Amino acid sequence: MGVRKFRSVGEMPGPPPLRPLDPENLRIACELSSLELLAPVRRIPGVRKFRSVEEMSRERERRETETTRRSRSL
Repeated sequence: MGVRKFRSVGEMPGPPPLRPLDPENLRIACELSSLELLAPVRRIPGVRKFRSVEEMSRERERRETETTRRSRSL
């Protein structure tokens, strides 16, 4: 099979259509929406106060990095 190039995503063909009412469609939908791929969001209750926008940004980055590490270790 040769390589095809496209100038934009709009020119790319979509996936082949699925047959209506095929039981395999449910399995595919469940697989695509698997909850294992979603990392639970853990929030600390309450209000956090920061001295500056920079401090808030650092804390957000730290939380995002921690969440990413945790989800990759699963």
